[in-house]
Amino acid sequence: VARQIVEQIPDGPCLQLGIGSMPNTIGRMIAESDLRDLGVHTEMYVDAFVDMAAAGKITCSRKEIDQGRQVYSFAAGTQKLYDYLDDNPRCACVPVNYSNDIARIASIDHFISINGAVDIDLFGQVSSESSGFYQISGAGGQQDFVLGAYLSRGGKSFICCPSTVKDKKTGEVRSRIRPTMLDGTVITATRTNLHWLVTEYGMVNVKGLSTWQKAEAIISIAHPRFRDQLIAEAERMHIWRRSNQI
Repeated sequence: VARQIVEQIPDGPCLQLGIGSMPNTIGRMIAESDLRDLGVHTEMYVDAFVDMAAAGKITCSRKEIDQGRQVYSFAAGTQKLYDYLDDNPRCACVPVNYSNDIARIASIDHFISINGAVDIDLFGQVSSESSGFYQISGAGGQQDFVLGAYLSRGGKSFICCPSTVKDKKTGEVRSRIRPTMLDGTVITATRTNLHWLVTEYGMVNVKGLSTWQKAEAIISIAHPRFRDQLIAEAERMHIWRRSNQI
């Protein structure tokens, strides 16, 4: 998943990384890549940015705003991260209404937003907060950056997750891509703003697709074990055409 995303990043864009292991994995891969002149405009500053900066990948020289500065609202990570940020003139801690302002994000060309998800349904709704009534996390600024990157000239928003998850109590494996969300699930990113979806089975751009086209694309990156079931559910919901081919 991380490799697919890194391959989609050009030289010079501004980055926002969400919370979790995926952003840090992507950061390490970028640090080892040939990418250069990256910028940072994010809500949460994580260790991945320190790795990229240490590798000389971050210059912020191509940003339309805050040139030369990495912009963030708060930081969380290891001592290495705090040591790097301490009294560093190249980093600017700003209020969240500055970092997460959608218009400001959209004004930065080629903005790249990378976030994770708990569940995704066939309509393109994303939950990164709960599974049913079970609360896992909070919204954070995910929707702000999804929409900002969506509107950015040349920008890309990525929502990524493994195609399956295993229940720790029962050992049951289920698909993270569902026909519809479980009752009580909180929607974090809306279907109308979804751009790129990524699993280990591929990546799809659903921007501007019709409902049935979106369902087809999303099913195409689900775990193969669950695709027939998802197609059957999509047919039941009348968002599938028999002429579709995956």
